[in-house]
Amino acid sequence: MAAEEEQQLQTNGHAKPAEETPNSTQSNELRRKKRNKILVTPKFSVRSATFDLMVTENASFNITMNAELSVKNANFGPYNYKNSTIYFYYNDVSIGEAFVYQGKAGFKSSKKFNVIVNLSSKESKLRNDLNSGTLILTSKSKLEGKVKLIFFMKKKKSTEMNCAIIIGLAGKVVRDIQCD
Repeated sequence: MAAEEEQQLQTNGHAKPAEETPNSTQSNELRRKKRNKILVTPKFSVRSATFDLMVTENASFNITMNAELSVKNANFGPYNYKNSTIYFYYNDVSIGEAFVYQGKAGFKSSKKFNVIVNLSSKESKLRNDLNSGTLILTSKSKLEGKVKLIFFMKKKKSTEMNCAIIIGLAGKVVRDIQCD
């Protein structure tokens, strides 16, 4: 019996897979990279915000903020994301949080929604910011979900929000929102 026939019998009649060579490993790596280029990370950010601000004499604040959020999906398939929480900070101290319900951003589109959150702080550095007329808040969150491509391929994708919200105290307006 020839060596090839013996080898085939040892693998129960199934051909033994070819051993990987450096070229096939590189080829597999290139295919994997091309598949991953199809998927783009969705973006999660604060688009705008309105608020009611109350500053007390003892250097504390209470803010009721209505923030418009956006999940931008640049993929050629819908992005389904799970429930999440947005955390708001002033000088790296947590001042409030808002719940984000699971949802779906269609392919090549943005899902916009609003959250209302109550924020309050008695931070010692607040008096300096009150005197400067500017209050800087940050928001952080992580959305986890899946992008569905061509109706059968699902890939897990997550996106993180990290935004600075700059509030002008004199006019009680949002001056700027900067998201990474």
